[in-house]
Amino acid sequence: MTDLPVLTSPVLDLPGIRHAFFTRKGGVSEGLYEGLNVGAGSKDDPVAVAENRRRAAAHLGGTLVTAYQVHSATAFAVQGAWGSGPPEGDAVVTSTAGVICGALAADCAPILLADAEARVVGAAHAGWKGALTGVAEAAIERMETLGARRDRIRAAIGPCIGPGSYEVGPEFYDRFVEADAGNARFFRDGEADRRMFDLPGYVLDRLQRAGVAACEWIGQDTCADPDLFYSNRHAFHRGDADYGRLLSAIVLETQ
Repeated sequence: MTDLPVLTSPVLDLPGIRHAFFTRKGGVSEGLYEGLNVGAGSKDDPVAVAENRRRAAAHLGGTLVTAYQVHSATAFAVQGAWGSGPPEGDAVVTSTAGVICGALAADCAPILLADAEARVVGAAHAGWKGALTGVAEAAIERMETLGARRDRIRAAIGPCIGPGSYEVGPEFYDRFVEADAGNARFFRDGEADRRMFDLPGYVLDRLQRAGVAACEWIGQDTCADPDLFYSNRHAFHRGDADYGRLLSAIVLETQ
């Protein structure tokens, strides 16, 4: 296995399961992407991206599987690598040891999930749209088809844009409040008509309402720490042409 600097969550410190919230440290990409960029959708050198993904997979010890993320609420159950290119979706789950379920993000909320007793794990990518339309719930439901129980599932949200960094306009706020008036509590006033959105708080609420046993956000704001994380918003504010993607991943160890 390859040793990379990673973050972990005590909520997912479970027997027979390994997980990691990778930072941008430890990779071979250069320039804007300096570090461990795993995003094939970026304009980075594909050879560098492939090596970064290989290193991440080696760290966890298995075959990395990620979907072609499109901000949806679509989840897939997988048993191994895709036969061809990855399908469009935003969550992958498995009950197969050695298959690493991964989610890419660069401000969106990556969610890792596990039912240690059923030996089912999953990873989901929750941007605001996927979170609002139910990607967390879709991942949980897909895990249940493999024998998991939601009252045993534990979940952790990795590095994502924090409530102090996510400024949004009135149309964004209106969309959430129209879906559920109670969503207003995830916003606080900003300047003029702007508001600050608590994405990890909102995703945690969705997980709790879904009935998981335990969940947490690890508390790392991607936008506030560009040396450690890739951030779409920070790159935009800086005028960068592109940005790298972080990997969050989880795997069942072979028994």
